[in-house]
Amino acid sequence: MNKPKMATEKGVPSNSRVLMLLGQLERMNGEAMTRDVETARQVTAKILHLIQTQEKSGKEVMSKGSSGMEVILASLENSRDVQTTLNILYILSELLTVGRGRRVGVFVCKGGTGILFQILITASKELPPSEELMLQLHSLFAKVGPKDRKFGVKARLSGALNATINLTKQNLQNTKLLLPCLQVLRVYSTNSVNAVSLGKNGVVELMFKIVAPYSKKNTSLLKVALDALGALLKSKTNARRAVDGGHVHVLLALYQDWHHNDTRHRHMLIRKGLLVCLRNITNIKLGRKAFIDADGMRILYNSSTECLPVRTLDPLINTSSLIMRKCFPKNRLPLHTIKSAFHYQLPHVPAAGPVAQLYSQPPGVDDVVDESDDNEETDADTEIDTENEEDEKDQHTANDDIETDLNKLHPKKNPGRPFEELRVYERFFLELSEDFQGCNFEPSKSASTTSSSFSSTRSTRPIIVPTAQALSPKHVPIMSCQEDCNPTERKHTPPSPSVPTPAPLTPLELDTIHLTKDQDRREEARIPSPDTHTTLSSLTRPPSQAQMMERDLAHVLECVSLEAEGALNTGDEVERGVKQEGSPVNATRHIQSPLLLGGIATRRVGGGGGGGGGGGSNRGSDCGSEGAEDEGAVLEVPDTALLLPLHDPDLYVEMVKGTQSVPQYAEVAYPDYFGHIAPTFKEPLQERVYGVQRSKIFQDIERLIHPNDIVDKVVYDLDIPSCPVIEDNGESLKFNSQFESGNLRKAVQIRKNEYDLVLNSDINSNHYHQWFYFEASGMRVGTTYRFNIINSEKSNSQFNYGMQVLMYSVQEAISGRPRWVRTGTDICYYKNHFARSSIAAGGQKGKSYYTMTFSTSFSHKDDVCYFAYHYPYTYSTLKMHLSKLEALRTPEIYLRQDVLCETLGGNSCPLLTITAMPESNSNDHVCQFRNRPLIFLSARVHPGETNASWVMKGTLEFLMGTSHLAASLRDAYIFKVFCDYHGHSRKKNVFMYGCSVKETVWQSNISATSSDLQEDLGYRALPKILSQIAPAFSMTSCSFVVERSKESTARVVVWREIGVQRSYTMESTLCGCDQGKYKGLQIGTRELEEMGAQFCVALLRLKRLTGIRNHQHLLDLESDIIGTQTKVVSSSPTTYVMEEDEPSFLEAIDYSAESNDEDAEPENEHAIQVQENPIHLDQLSDCETNRRDCR
Repeated sequence: MNKPKMATEKGVPSNSRVLMLLGQLERMNGEAMTRDVETARQVTAKILHLIQTQEKSGKEVMSKGSSGMEVILASLENSRDVQTTLNILYILSELLTVGRGRRVGVFVCKGGTGILFQILITASKELPPSEELMLQLHSLFAKVGPKDRKFGVKARLSGALNATINLTKQNLQNTKLLLPCLQVLRVYSTNSVNAVSLGKNGVVELMFKIVAPYSKKNTSLLKVALDALGALLKSKTNARRAVDGGHVHVLLALYQDWHHNDTRHRHMLIRKGLLVCLRNITNIKLGRKAFIDADGMRILYNSSTECLPVRTLDPLINTSSLIMRKCFPKNRLPLHTIKSAFHYQLPHVPAAGPVAQLYSQPPGVDDVVDESDDNEETDADTEIDTENEEDEKDQHTANDDIETDLNKLHPKKNPGRPFEELRVYERFFLELSEDFQGCNFEPSKSASTTSSSFSSTRSTRPIIVPTAQALSPKHVPIMSCQEDCNPTERKHTPPSPSVPTPAPLTPLELDTIHLTKDQDRREEARIPSPDTHTTLSSLTRPPSQAQMMERDLAHVLECVSLEAEGALNTGDEVERGVKQEGSPVNATRHIQSPLLLGGIATRRVGGGGGGGGGGGSNRGSDCGSEGAEDEGAVLEVPDTALLLPLHDPDLYVEMVKGTQSVPQYAEVAYPDYFGHIAPTFKEPLQERVYGVQRSKIFQDIERLIHPNDIVDKVVYDLDIPSCPVIEDNGESLKFNSQFESGNLRKAVQIRKNEYDLVLNSDINSNHYHQWFYFEASGMRVGTTYRFNIINSEKSNSQFNYGMQVLMYSVQEAISGRPRWVRTGTDICYYKNHFARSSIAAGGQKGKSYYTMTFSTSFSHKDDVCYFAYHYPYTYSTLKMHLSKLEALRTPEIYLRQDVLCETLGGNSCPLLTITAMPESNSNDHVCQFRNRPLIFLSARVHPGETNASWVMKGTLEFLMGTSHLAASLRDAYIFKVFCDYHGHSRKKNVFMYGCSVKETVWQSNISATSSDLQEDLGYRALPKILSQIAPAFSMTSCSFVVERSKESTARVVVWREIGVQRSYTMESTLCGCDQGKYKGLQIGTRELEEMGAQFCVALLRLKRLTGIRNHQHLLDLESDIIGTQTKVVSSSPTTYVMEEDEPSFLEAIDYSAESNDEDAEPENEHAIQVQENPIHLDQLSDCETNRRDCR
């Protein structure tokens, strides 16, 4: 007897019975199969029996190295006997049922799918075809189809589509055969071309004949039929065919029937299948119209509401919600135009520029029409639906932005501009030409003597770096002695509040501000200390004081107004009160109330009919004025200047006078006037309540279903410049945003306690809506109000991940707690039904705005509260801080303030230079002064990212401080500070972007030699140090990949054009932290200022690492690069995604000053360049070994 030719795997006995039978079957292939039919039947029957009864037999056939599958498929292809063919099909069915898909993969690779299609075509030609054969074939197709990526193409080319369609039509009552046919049709339909072809052959109508009302019979069949129908309806052609056939009404009726009868929720998958069909039909405009006409909104809304108590029905609720949101009629924003409410006439408008294009558009061109059939939404079974899928889509193509040109990845060896062109910038580097020969350093020495004795006392104490765990110590301004040497003409420093000086009498373009203080009143009042958990109403006061406060507060909580005439009264600037135990502020000042504007009371809060004017300005005498019956009332307010070293309310008012604004603001917001004292209590990230987004969406849908419940009343409109506050009977909140950095364009009352808020776009623009800052008043205590900011543009936000809005209560401030606090419940961010104009969406149609919604209640009657996206930091605040910093300068500090440039609006952009004065005017000391490396810091490129300003404030305070660390830092570097400012709205923590050739190459498909990848790893040193000393900093969030879209950013330009290795962008979160000491907490000004100070400390550590020629840290940095955890997106092998605890988002801010595009990736929150000359820091600091030209 000949040995079988069967290939066997090692360890499998060659005399295995199943293998012997397969060998026998192999020898029969060809003509022998036709001649000896009976033997073929017997052999295949025995193989089937062994596989059914012995598990090891199946393993032997499918084991690696075995040719059993080839033998079986060859026999199937050559068989002409129905029974033999059935036996082989039974064998395949048994083999492919187990194996977790690997066996199906082997079957497909061996060409099994094509053989099955051939048998199907052959069998279908017989009349009547073998029912059992068709049953087994389609059962195998149902198993194999989902695993074969070319299954649909093979079916179409072989003609199998028609065979299955005909078989289905002939067996509508044969449930046993109909089920596998429907399963195969479902797989066919996943191919878009097949779906259209099936639709033309009447399969859509066929499916509607199969789906039926509620029944306990044939539920599996109905489920498969709905799945097949859902796949077919993904085709727009088939969706239109279903609409034309009136099937939308049928689907809704079926869904209602199953919803009402499936009381035990045993058939949720059938109900979900019906919803999927509706979802796919409503992807086209005709489908959405048919859905609305069939009362689909009400049907799905009512059924979803009934499902809410059952958590297991969430997939139904989410899909219903998605359908309703999609079909909600697209509305335009409640604005007459999406152009900014403010327009600034540019001195020169390029004809082809965006500004000219925007303002040359005819009226009504930005009207929104729902013309697009495109819908980005897909199925969602999760709480956060899928309105944020744009991030995931963009993530797949993120790798396309990585720079792959090696020539662009290496810094240029020569400057890109002639040296003569660069000489114009010498005026910003006067310190490099100072010789200090005219300076008298003797006073400095005597001052040094005093200072040295102070220093010796101070040196016994530990050096304290500001941390966010406690309030920063009070800074005492050090009065600088009159020096004979003044390196440059310095700006006048306003005196301290305790020194009265006459106010400037020069006429200003803006109306001057007049604060009337009651200097005769010296009444002391004891205000009990507040607990952080206690509200003002619970505090105990003497009855007379409480009555007086209540009476005064009823009429005086309005903005500090700019007055037409008068100067600042600078009598006694500070009124001291009795210490308030536990209160941040223990001294008070008195201001006249109500504040006057040209002798007329312009705004009033409280009193009267239970409401208060929230707006008002000097532009309308009829706006919010209710008389001046309480003129002369005096309000005792906290004196925050004693606790905030860089804040002085009176100085702030002076600074506001010189600030130019396009809207010509006439008011000062209370938070900016009083200042902000960071709370000492922790503010954790808000835990998201399950279902909150869904409930908010349902409330939005109710607007369409129950329109009579909607008030739809405009209560504030900035497009009415004469009187933006709409007066009413006191039933509505009052809003105002007419102050510096304020942004609220329109407020519409939707329900009694719900308001839609529309933000104003950037000046001369029709988009960029993120920052908000507005005032609300006239609230009722204990009532919960909902606020919806309805024209957000970014596809996701940290408001979905624990971030809260900020609120500032004037009542709380007056009680000794002037601070911004995180507030708001039921916060979420989602796509809404307001459509974006294609003009504002870069030419894309079908885009929607997003809603940021939050709810809050108020603790005080007649309060005035402010809400902001982040801690405000106005331009006037910057000027005040710089003025106060200059007052802190000691003789040892070299501080110069230049004007880098002027804005179009007429405001100066300051440039600070901070370093240490040379020890003397000797050549060596002057040379050391000039040889110091330069560090360039810039911030706030985008105005809405105020967190960068707070980081910069912390840096500046540290640099101007008296600590040894600050002095060492000034001795080591020259700092150039561009106070222009920036932050990150979609990620947590503080992190950096840098530039690296090696890391860019590693994340791309670039072919590079080892010489191309040679790179000093020092660029990682500073971020690494920060991750060790700064609690908010996250090294794992840093990235050093260079991208094409960032070529114009400061970071890349300085790295590429000038060769600065340590060129960074430091991003500070607007939300909070998810690692380190601050994990789970929202970030505050104390943490941001701490970050600025810790950045300075990191620079000192960096100097020490490089100065002692310590190269061990480079090895550590190399291991950090290798150990960086990245995950590869499967669809794009080179796309990298840093590991994060939340979904990866498209970084939505481009910090390029040229593009000013906030919808690109973030780049320059806090741009940092450590300017190193070709020599190392240690060499630069050593004047004896390496000198610059000191001439």
